[in-house]
Amino acid sequence: MAGTTPLTIGADVSCTDGVCGKVSRLVIDPRARTVTHLVVNDCQLQGRLVPLNLVDVDATAGTIRLRCAIAEFEKLHPADVTVSLLGNDADPENSNDQLLMYSLGRRLLDPPSATYNTLPSGEVAVSRGDHVHATDGHIGQIQGLVIDPGSHQITHVLLQEGHAFGRKDVAIPLGAVTGVNQNGIQLNITKQQVKGLPSGWHRSPG
Repeated sequence: MAGTTPLTIGADVSCTDGVCGKVSRLVIDPRARTVTHLVVNDCQLQGRLVPLNLVDVDATAGTIRLRCAIAEFEKLHPADVTVSLLGNDADPENSNDQLLMYSLGRRLLDPPSATYNTLPSGEVAVSRGDHVHATDGHIGQIQGLVIDPGSHQITHVLLQEGHAFGRKDVAIPLGAVTGVNQNGIQLNITKQQVKGLPSGWHRSPG
């Protein structure tokens, strides 16, 4: 994978003036097969959408560096928004029922709410632990993606294959990926073919 860069979910992220969080999700455009954003969780576990043009994808191994200060990072758009279901967003016909459901005696518990992602239209996010499915069943969990640092094109999917003891990391060529959806990543190869891929992957020199 010479000349490419892995983006690992869970990697530490630093701004120009200090550590700002960890990668929690990778946002992709499935049509262009590119990574468009990182979702970086700050110390409060609030995710922020970081455009890839702010990401130093040629950074040395161990951390991902952003081309902005922490103050600028904190102004980036949140990756999720939470709205109350009892406020203006509530259905007036159901609001009384909701109040009854979420009360105990005379003490009102935390009001019901819903959380929505703010990803660009048509784009999807992948998270660590999302399932990867071979043609004959589940094969492992995603660990990250490998991209071309110039075009942001995805070249490989990083997979942790196996269970508990005997796990190995595998880089699956993008040509073996047929789709990404709410059920995970779908492959056009069998479990045996995945097992036959070389184990291990590394960050290419910057």
